[in-house]
Amino acid sequence: MSSREEAKNSFSLLVICSALALVLWFIPLGWILTYPFRMFVTLIHEGGHALAALVSLGSVHRIYLDWHGNGMTETSGGIGMLISSAGYLGATLYGAALLLLLRKAERARPLAIATAALVLLETILLGSNIVIWVAGLGVGLMLLAVGSMAPRRVAHFFMSFLAIQAILNALYDLSALLYLSVADSNRLTDARNMAAATSNILPATFWALAWGGAAAGILAYTLMIYYKSLVGSKRSTELAVNFPDLLTEQVLEAPSHTSK
Repeated sequence: MSSREEAKNSFSLLVICSALALVLWFIPLGWILTYPFRMFVTLIHEGGHALAALVSLGSVHRIYLDWHGNGMTETSGGIGMLISSAGYLGATLYGAALLLLLRKAERARPLAIATAALVLLETILLGSNIVIWVAGLGVGLMLLAVGSMAPRRVAHFFMSFLAIQAILNALYDLSALLYLSVADSNRLTDARNMAAATSNILPATFWALAWGGAAAGILAYTLMIYYKSLVGSKRSTELAVNFPDLLTEQVLEAPSHTSK
């Protein structure tokens, strides 16, 4: 398959997965089909907190989830503002990175296996309740099966849908965070933690809006790169097709010289 055809197929798949994700949000009981993906996004969110804590020389004690898709990561030390920011933005970045890498279909199965390894590692090392063990092992084994047994097209579709779900759920969670920051001042959230870290000089609403803006920017930048790769592959294909004709024209038009 040429790079032009591969770029077109990846873009078409992106549109289909986005439309399917939106449809499932609005049909009755559609949430049942997307529930495993919802739990996956929560695992990535909490994993972002854990990774930020470790990178900033802190410690991670445990991660636990509930059946509604909420989670909490207990850490100590590290850079609090970095740790609090790494959840929502981490999920968005992971989804965006998956989309960009999935422009080539042959990457789908290795990405599924790598993602399964991350989820299983997080679950085994940091999981602290039955929910995260059920969700983490279930999602991890599902990804492992996709990466090792699914045909390439199926794996490409599945991972593309997973990436879209990661981005859309992160954006939805940020809108819920903004609502909680305004309507429920007693709810402990990442935005409340950030507000406390700045002595409430910058309120929780500010951080919810800032993260939402950053997530929207990440998504816009990802789509721009996606579009440029599509246009770039089209130009490369056109150049490859036209180059022999251009070369022939130049040879025919070149003046002839005779030696004396």
